[in-house]
Amino acid sequence: MQPVEHLHLKHVLQTVCVLEAVVLRSFGPEGGQVLFTRDTGQAMLSRSGTRILTALRLEHPLARMVVECVRKHSTVTGDGSKTFILLLASLLRMIHTMACKEPNVYHTYNSRAAAEAATARRLADELLAFALEELDDLIAVRVVPYGLCVSWKDITAKSQSPAYTNCHYAQKLLASFFHTRLGHTHCDFISNLTCELLRHWKFKNDLPSSTLQFVNDNFPALHTPVLGFPISCSRLIEGQVIHRDFATPCPQTDCQPVKAVVFTGYLQQKLLSAGNVLKVGRGGQEMEANSKKEKSIVEFSAWSERSLECVIANLQRLGVSVLLSAVKQTAAVLSLAAQAEMCVVECISKDELSLFAHLSGTTPVSDCWMIEPVNVATLTFCRPILLGVHRYVHVAFHDLEERVKPCSLVICGPGEGQTDQHACAFQDAIRMLLTTCRPMVHQPSSRVRWSQAVLYLLVGHLSFS
Repeated sequence: MQPVEHLHLKHVLQTVCVLEAVVLRSFGPEGGQVLFTRDTGQAMLSRSGTRILTALRLEHPLARMVVECVRKHSTVTGDGSKTFILLLASLLRMIHTMACKEPNVYHTYNSRAAAEAATARRLADELLAFALEELDDLIAVRVVPYGLCVSWKDITAKSQSPAYTNCHYAQKLLASFFHTRLGHTHCDFISNLTCELLRHWKFKNDLPSSTLQFVNDNFPALHTPVLGFPISCSRLIEGQVIHRDFATPCPQTDCQPVKAVVFTGYLQQKLLSAGNVLKVGRGGQEMEANSKKEKSIVEFSAWSERSLECVIANLQRLGVSVLLSAVKQTAAVLSLAAQAEMCVVECISKDELSLFAHLSGTTPVSDCWMIEPVNVATLTFCRPILLGVHRYVHVAFHDLEERVKPCSLVICGPGEGQTDQHACAFQDAIRMLLTTCRPMVHQPSSRVRWSQAVLYLLVGHLSFS
């Protein structure tokens, strides 16, 4: 393969045109689905440009660079990945045509190819300067006056009456987005569900962008995929769903409120940590030394059990009945917790524990000897919930109604691929709204600027040879 710095403009154009041909099949409201089959036999069906492009196995370095730029663009904006490729291909095609027709330049270069490369770089510089200096003003004067202003109140308004036109426009904005991602059948239902989700997570006295950023950052912990059901079964449920099951029996109790503590480490001290080596020897002196070690091991085990009993007693004194752990606890911890009628949930993800700590207003415990009232969360309930074939832990928070109404999003789909596609569409819609709600001065013409920047990088690699 030729080095990138010696590629001709037509080679760059050919590479981008291949990507263009792939995304054209699914472009627009009436675009089709693209089916990928992995080596494992697993199928992926998608209309998302980012998912389609990142699923390709690309060997060409230019193609990989373009797809990586598309991925970063989509991560920020949630939309425009296919338009990104189409716009980039169109600009490259235009530059190639104009560079081939440019007169009176060949006499200053050694070859026609060198002249075309120099002309292409000059045109790319001019386009980049136009995008950075003039495009924002052009959009503000020629495009913005013909658009509709959709505010945060419009998106989260409860009224669905025809008289409330701005809310209607907000619904149409989301419906058109989901139409291009998932088809027209359920786009209205999903757009209504998205508005309802944002309405619940609307933090009082916070900027709209802060709420949208919070939902986007915590989306992995805020949604639960459920297989085997149509998307119309998707819904919101109160509180937070922790995607683990109880490690100890959950006692049926009606006492409220429920108190919980989050642990980031082990409740019982371990004799050996990762990387430690225990040596066992033979012989007289070694046997005497090993006897002392054995005695010290027994003493340590007894001390560890007594310490654990003290920790459990302290938790009982604080009225704690739910232990949420980031790691897998020992059998002794589970046994003593069950005797004390405490529920234990192990191996909870970092994202879910972070969300729980934020909503409960508590601090996770790193040292089990330092458990204080500030580490104890107050819950309305903590109980198992069955979603599809999986059982999870369902918690609701106490005294949060005035600030926010936490809820979890249940996303249903016939199979894993469809459910994953629905979840990606939900999060991309949040990113799209986040980009839309920001002031224009903070995110001007991002789609065009990304394309112009990539265009400049591509054309900048052309050689004079």
